[in-house]
Amino acid sequence: MPKAVTLPKAISLLSLLGKSHFTENVFSWLQVKSLIGKCKEKMLNQRPKLKDRKFVSDAVEKTIVKISQSINNKRLASLFENCFPNTLDTTVNFKNEEDKPDTFVITGDINAMWLRDSTAQVWPYVSLANEDENLKNMLKGVINRQAYSILIDPYANSFNPGPTGSEWEKDFTKMNPCLHERKWELDSLCYCIRLSYGFWKETGDQSCFDLDWQKAMKAVLETLLEQQRKDNRGSYTFGRVTSWSTDTVPGNGFGNPINPVGLIASIFRPSDDATIYPFLIPSNMFAVTSLKQLAEIYEKVIQDKDFSNRCLSLASEVEDALMNYAVLSHLDFGKIYAYEADGFGNYLFMDDANIPSLLSLPYLGCCSSNDPVYQNTRRFVLSKKNPYFFEGKSARGIGSPHTLIDRIWPLSLIMQAMTSIEDEEILDCLKLLIATDAGTGFMHESFIKDDPNDFTRKWFAWANSLFGELIVKLYNEKPYLLKTV
Repeated sequence: MPKAVTLPKAISLLSLLGKSHFTENVFSWLQVKSLIGKCKEKMLNQRPKLKDRKFVSDAVEKTIVKISQSINNKRLASLFENCFPNTLDTTVNFKNEEDKPDTFVITGDINAMWLRDSTAQVWPYVSLANEDENLKNMLKGVINRQAYSILIDPYANSFNPGPTGSEWEKDFTKMNPCLHERKWELDSLCYCIRLSYGFWKETGDQSCFDLDWQKAMKAVLETLLEQQRKDNRGSYTFGRVTSWSTDTVPGNGFGNPINPVGLIASIFRPSDDATIYPFLIPSNMFAVTSLKQLAEIYEKVIQDKDFSNRCLSLASEVEDALMNYAVLSHLDFGKIYAYEADGFGNYLFMDDANIPSLLSLPYLGCCSSNDPVYQNTRRFVLSKKNPYFFEGKSARGIGSPHTLIDRIWPLSLIMQAMTSIEDEEILDCLKLLIATDAGTGFMHESFIKDDPNDFTRKWFAWANSLFGELIVKLYNEKPYLLKTV
């Protein structure tokens, strides 16, 4: 039997002896080449050791094996194997608190739980909940923790594991030791509804809709109504001592003026940057979808027709206002959705990589991918007419004011593929994602358009989860693409 050969020894043998020096009694040339190939593939596996993983799901592990085997490109398969379980491997803190599942999900390199990120991070696992009871309980724990957090403060975007305080505790707003940050972002509450609704529709499990959850959802509705600002500017204000203009709020903390036309003000974007015009259109469209989902839960599960009708009434009002104030004629692209508006006739034409974005509207169930206004909008946001679309030597895609200019976000490349109806466009996005991970095996927040090795946030679980979700979607809907790239 030939002796075991390690990777360094195999490489040394190849380089020093050459092909002709291998005999059957040592180790064949082809065996060594095979060993090197297998070892290099294993080196691409960046997952923690099994004993160090925060949460393990049998259903997720089986999915990784099944889908990886269908991917011909080894780099793509490796990215999927690293990214898809990254949230479970590294960010999930699950326990039972008084016989009630409780899951605190950190965003990655920041030890805090964002309402938006926590939903997006675990969303790809919802479809597997019925196959794994432990996974199902973990997801219930996220819903429970989100409801608990909303009851602390429906205006906060991110929370601590407990009353530990924060680096932002001196912000000029009603801070609480349980809050990491208190930026009012409309999409945060919408994401919580998205997870509750999606989990219920997938599993039929209604146990999360307890009295705490119902109190939280009533707080959600009251917050959205208050931020229509029909009678006054509401109770929320925010200010921060900072040199970054996007990290604080004009108008003495209320934001720039709005005309109360029925839309809902969002003082911050999903990027955590302050809005210029507080009617953030993608978030308002997301709110319409979320309110309709909440209404369905209250009608069919809670059996509270009054509250259901209140949700539908607000959804209808926002939807009508969007028809009047969100769609504009662009000089080059025809009728498109604006990114922000103020109700006075002022608009901002751009898109941001963070989701909800204009690009992501079909993904969030806000419109059809074939909708003519969306298609016009899509052409705009993926062009140089969008001030945050960048093209360089390494890639082209949408960035964000959050990381200034010339930085492309993998989130936008993933979302471009998720919402595309063209195979070639999807393949192009996959190739860019493979080529811009900087050899780390993971997605990042952003990278310089000319150099993917210059990136921000090595540990950004939202991007990893969304990438995994994309591959699962392609496996289910277009499996031939995974064999083509």
